[in-house]
Amino acid sequence: MATTQKSTAPAKKSSGFQGIKGAFWIIVVCFIIAVCIYNFVLGNPANFENGDRGAHTLNMLGTIYKGGVVVPVIHTLLLTVIALSVERWLALKSAFGKKSLAKFTASVKEAIKGNDFDKAQNLCDEMKGSVANVVSASIAAYKEMEQTKGVKKAQKVAKIQQAHEEATQLEMPTLQMNLPIIATIVTLGTLTGLLGTVTGMIKSFAALAAGGGGDSLKLSEGISEALINTAFGIATSWCAVIAYNYFTNKIDKLTYALDEVGYTIAQTYEANHEEEA
Repeated sequence: MATTQKSTAPAKKSSGFQGIKGAFWIIVVCFIIAVCIYNFVLGNPANFENGDRGAHTLNMLGTIYKGGVVVPVIHTLLLTVIALSVERWLALKSAFGKKSLAKFTASVKEAIKGNDFDKAQNLCDEMKGSVANVVSASIAAYKEMEQTKGVKKAQKVAKIQQAHEEATQLEMPTLQMNLPIIATIVTLGTLTGLLGTVTGMIKSFAALAAGGGGDSLKLSEGISEALINTAFGIATSWCAVIAYNYFTNKIDKLTYALDEVGYTIAQTYEANHEEEA
């Protein structure tokens, strides 16, 4: 009766900064900072006539304050994008390792094709990070399959590929952590800005109707205040789109490099070993 073999050579545990799992607390901290900015910077009495927040504004900061309670919400989203972008940059920098990914990939492929797996392992030890961990797992699987008897070559190649894929899957959650939040803010930024615009326009027209006259100054002032929310909402989405696309592109480059090395290892084994009798 055939026995089920366990997966070969688990990947090493990632070292260095792997990211912040509790992204909720990042959002909370950003919200607190946004509220403080709204009350103490934008709402500074010096930004309004006679120091009255209900009076006409004297500068852009006062105008932004007049955007209402939606302003700190949008600022929270913007600060969250900035904070998570820094967090993802540090995490991916650690995952990519200490040297150039392109040079590492080329060096490892050259060592593997030359059957110098000790050199390839040394390169991984020097590189560190997610890429090196996955390649190390594939090399370990290669060596294990060389010592395994009574198994067809095709099955051994499949085992090497399986070890590579499993090691990659173990690293992917760390690489993609918090990116869904940034992707969500892409939409939330614009929608929140539009919400602030609509509520601002409603208040403007309500105040105009209550006055019973065509106060063009009050109307234009209300419209400019409402559009502040749209501007900040679009700016937030703009930053989120750039951050999300930048980091997903970095991850795509990393996974492509991993697939390239994994394919090389599997093909090298197939070329260097004949079918067992």
